[in-house]
Amino acid sequence: MSDTIASPTTPSPNATSDHPLERSLKQYFGYDRFRAGQQEIIEQALSNRDALIVMPTGGGKSLCFQLPALLREGVTVVVSPLIALMQDQVEALQNNGIGATFLNSTVSGAEVRSRSNAILSGETKLLYVAPERLLSENFLQFLMQVRSSVGIAAFAIDEAHCVSEWGHDFRPEYRQMRQLRQKFPQVPMMALTATATQRVRGDIIDQLALAQPYIHVASFDRPNLYYEVRGKNSRTYVEIVKQIQKGGSGIIYCMSRRQVEELAFKLQRDRISALPYHAGLPDKDRSANQTRFIRDDVQVIVATIAFGMGINKPDVRFVIHYDLPRNLEGYYQEAGRAGRDSEPARCTLFLGFGDVKKIEWIIEQKGDEGERRIAYQQLRRVIDYAEGTDCRRTIQLSYFGESFPGNCDNCDNCKETRNIEDRTIEAMKFLSCVARCKERFGTNHIIDVLRGSKKKKVQQYQHEKLSTYGIGRDRTADEWKLLARSLLHQGLMDEATDGYSVLKLNPLSWEVMRRQRKVEMAVPVRPATEGKSDRDRSSADAEMLLLRLRGLRKQIADEQSVPPYVVFADSTLRLMAQERPESLMEFAQLSGVGNYKLEHYGDRFVKEIRDYCQEAISATLLQTLESYQQGLSIAEIAAARGFKARTIATHLAKLIERKQPIDLDRLVEPEVQKEIREAIEVVGGEALRPIYDHLGERYSFEEIRLVKAAVNAKLKIK
Repeated sequence: MSDTIASPTTPSPNATSDHPLERSLKQYFGYDRFRAGQQEIIEQALSNRDALIVMPTGGGKSLCFQLPALLREGVTVVVSPLIALMQDQVEALQNNGIGATFLNSTVSGAEVRSRSNAILSGETKLLYVAPERLLSENFLQFLMQVRSSVGIAAFAIDEAHCVSEWGHDFRPEYRQMRQLRQKFPQVPMMALTATATQRVRGDIIDQLALAQPYIHVASFDRPNLYYEVRGKNSRTYVEIVKQIQKGGSGIIYCMSRRQVEELAFKLQRDRISALPYHAGLPDKDRSANQTRFIRDDVQVIVATIAFGMGINKPDVRFVIHYDLPRNLEGYYQEAGRAGRDSEPARCTLFLGFGDVKKIEWIIEQKGDEGERRIAYQQLRRVIDYAEGTDCRRTIQLSYFGESFPGNCDNCDNCKETRNIEDRTIEAMKFLSCVARCKERFGTNHIIDVLRGSKKKKVQQYQHEKLSTYGIGRDRTADEWKLLARSLLHQGLMDEATDGYSVLKLNPLSWEVMRRQRKVEMAVPVRPATEGKSDRDRSSADAEMLLLRLRGLRKQIADEQSVPPYVVFADSTLRLMAQERPESLMEFAQLSGVGNYKLEHYGDRFVKEIRDYCQEAISATLLQTLESYQQGLSIAEIAAARGFKARTIATHLAKLIERKQPIDLDRLVEPEVQKEIREAIEVVGGEALRPIYDHLGERYSFEEIRLVKAAVNAKLKIK
């Protein structure tokens, strides 16, 4: 059994490879490089091995079964509990020229027969179904036909945590999925989920009868997401409006249906395109509202926290929790619907203690004492997260059993001015008190003992006689609470997992007490302030082109009745605006442009870019030209303007092609120019990579791009 840990990364926009899997990736999906872990998962799948994949939202789970499906004989059956998700994934696959379909309650009888015939004839490579349909007697009979006619390549069980009673969204019908192994013992099975503790992972393997599965547990870190917690007050609505006005699609979560309706109405009244979404709406209205949001007809959807949206929209730029979520796992998943395209996105949680009281009231309505106890523990973890001063990622990831060193520079706690203070002595006192209280009490009681409280409970257990009694009078109760939270977040102390708030020591606790480990803690020195946006701050000129490209994308999407992101992702549009390919050959090099999209959309997008570029020398090129004429180097111009050196080299190359006064000798040594010119004569000048490879990778892409521009300018003179 193999268990790997990985972090998601963004594919390189200009990379190519001779690896057959990467060629297939580019051909079908337009990307040049796999994200971390994907290639190994796919290789294991192609060896017909069972697998359990735990990968966070936006990490690229779907590709792990979609690409193998295209490279194997037969149909891959994908089990998904959410109709909206399966429909979105099928639309995206079809828009890449891939044979995919779904069978669910929204499909008419005649259409079911038509799609079934397409499956049996081998036209379909991926079939999406809900678990209820999959396990019906009629459908199992149909699968027998599929196996006999074209074969079943694999089963992919999405949202696999639903199998486990310990998961956050247990569904009894998932328990019955074991029948697949009994009826199709030779067909490999891949279980996929975004979150699963060790206990849930073991339950998934047992319940699905996975045979010696390959296990991949990716990092839960989402580095592109900015996390912040803000106090809930009379200005909260104004803050929300300001966030919306920064642009991009967003989701706002509320605790109740009434709050959803009121906030959506208020936004509409202020001329913000927003729609409500909750379980109390008629199915038709809820579906229509979600479709309008996915297709960018409205900017904001306001939804209940408890009702899962099942959104497969990758370009959500912000998620706001107007009310406090009930548990940290739910918050992680809901906030994780932002930035699934790996572009920067913002996650804001508003903390109001009135919300805490509401959740406590809801918990008290639970009939089972054990359920109430666990719910209170989950609520405490959310409050600890919201009030914590440690890096937000450190707190989140510790919840999932993953350590993170802190200082992410992409959350409010890391962006604010904080003092990192040595609290080793205080930690030794606190942990020692936990030990002397025999690990049977919670934070408040330990603080009472440390501060010499005369409360009845302290005297009841004769804890006033302990050596640690009163040794913490020099710190306030709030300071000790802050330290206790930090010890838990850093993994230097544990809390009981049975719902009781009992503190427990671990091996790291003893290292602290033996002075073998130093304890440092972040202490804020001023009230929270809004962190700077991590949005791409490209020039106004690039933003203008981006707006035009988005307009073209929306036009094409409306023509085809699909969401805009199905045509091209935001990240690919940004690359178009930055790289500005003016030929199909250059356009094909962009990350996110596969063969199908090149053929169907390439001409229209290249024309839009070419038209824009030919209207005039843009303001951004003029600014680069001015900086160059001041004697600055490419690196200096890039640093001054906040661009990458590659972008500035592209500006200068375009200026050279437009016969602007650029001295190439200042940018590229004459001897180097000569070698690059000779290479262009040998391999041609359409793409940079063949020239780069021919020259043995001795010269940079920037140098090649500049010389190629000079060659092009001379060819135009002829």
